[in-house]
Amino acid sequence: MALNQPQDRLDIIPSPGKILLTLSTASLALTFSSCLDSSNQGLKSNTDSKPDILLFIADDMTWRDCEPYGNPDVRTPNLSKLAQQGICFDNMYTPTAMCGPTRQCLYTGLFPVKNGSYPNHAKVYDNVTSIVQHFTGIGYRVALIGKQHYAPAASFPFEYLGGRNSDNGEGQDINLGDAESFIKNDKSKPYLLIVATNQPHGPWTRGNPAQYNADSLTIAPYMVDTKLTREQLVKYYAEITYADSLVGYCMNMVDNTKNRDNTLFLFASEQGSSMPFGKWTCYNVGLKAAFIARWPSVIKPSSRTGILTQYADVVPTLYEAAGGNPDELRGNLENTLLLDGKSFFSALKGNHDEIRNYAYGIHTTRGIKNGSENYPVRSIQNLEYKFIWNLNYREPFYCSVSQLGNKLYEGWLAESIDNPVEYEHAKLYRNRPEFELYNVKDDPFELTNLYTDSALAKTRGILFSDLKKWMGEQGDKGIQTEMEALTRFKGDTLHWKSSSD
Repeated sequence: MALNQPQDRLDIIPSPGKILLTLSTASLALTFSSCLDSSNQGLKSNTDSKPDILLFIADDMTWRDCEPYGNPDVRTPNLSKLAQQGICFDNMYTPTAMCGPTRQCLYTGLFPVKNGSYPNHAKVYDNVTSIVQHFTGIGYRVALIGKQHYAPAASFPFEYLGGRNSDNGEGQDINLGDAESFIKNDKSKPYLLIVATNQPHGPWTRGNPAQYNADSLTIAPYMVDTKLTREQLVKYYAEITYADSLVGYCMNMVDNTKNRDNTLFLFASEQGSSMPFGKWTCYNVGLKAAFIARWPSVIKPSSRTGILTQYADVVPTLYEAAGGNPDELRGNLENTLLLDGKSFFSALKGNHDEIRNYAYGIHTTRGIKNGSENYPVRSIQNLEYKFIWNLNYREPFYCSVSQLGNKLYEGWLAESIDNPVEYEHAKLYRNRPEFELYNVKDDPFELTNLYTDSALAKTRGILFSDLKKWMGEQGDKGIQTEMEALTRFKGDTLHWKSSSD
């Protein structure tokens, strides 16, 4: 029997043994009974067979804005359940904080400059291959439902199950019943299904804001506590709760199959929200991601790992999980381009040895709506320190923001004027020094720039040198690469129609 998908406004009411979902725009109630967890107990999972794989991607969701990552306000019971049944990655990073380049890195295992999609709404080079070719080559059915944000089509030949590339809150933007049908249609092959929602990407029109009280919210220290900040957080959190209900739908969709124990279910939050210091930046509010994996036959429940990982690592990891050799993967048709990603499959099995020394970040402002003409940003970090290079720091930074976004930021400046520390940090969003250095272990919101600390001279020197080395390996020439960004928009842009990014 098909599950009933939440349509719009959602109230979540916990009760013993189950979660009752009440929809205010439809006379419908769903009961996700706890018995689903045990419905397939007694089945012997065949871990020698290729697992089914479902990857759920949220849209513009800051990593901390859910229960498993410590936000005290946001209600995400299904993500909590997923975390209880699987493993949370505490140091997962996107390569950039823009939707198109983030997803195309995730799907190719190549960082943005190397694959060609480094400005937003750009395309990868024509000879680049992706997760689709890799997995169809080892016998998988590979499909995507929802937001696309990739080009050209030849590089990403998903079986596309429909959906929208943006959501204004009207009607249904993704029909998960089609995803359920895809799972059931062909049992002769394993599947890899990507569910790419538009939530909680602005304009934050889904979910029920009434379940949140603006006055009682805890405001993160990188924000300025204003009335508008609280009002927007209510809408944003409501849409996260709505997105969480879709995660729950997909979890139950998988739990109702006989292959539940050998299904790898993953959740990725994408990059940070469009609030200042998140999306469009190389700060960790933008680059860091929530990432949770459940695989009953393999992953220990309620576990966490602090190893350093990036979205580029997902393709080789899933490939190894499917029985392939990730060292054999190549990123182009000629089979000559090594992937940037490294498999963290061993972490899924409980081995938490590091797989990489650094996580890297890149931001390209050129070509985005209302963006700076030339404001390239590059970053490098390990588990303790983060180094940011603002290559054209003498210019002000602007990004793709709405009229509301501008009003929000201007309010931050105006209402923090009497608090020097808060005001200086708010100003940093638009006017930055050339170099920034943060102890991300002790200062996760990057509030205190330590670049001028003489005791850290060796640390900043090593990080800067290794950042430039990485840029050279990527073919990244900094400002010159930024100025060439517009060349990456030519050709196939079909899969961004109706996008609001």
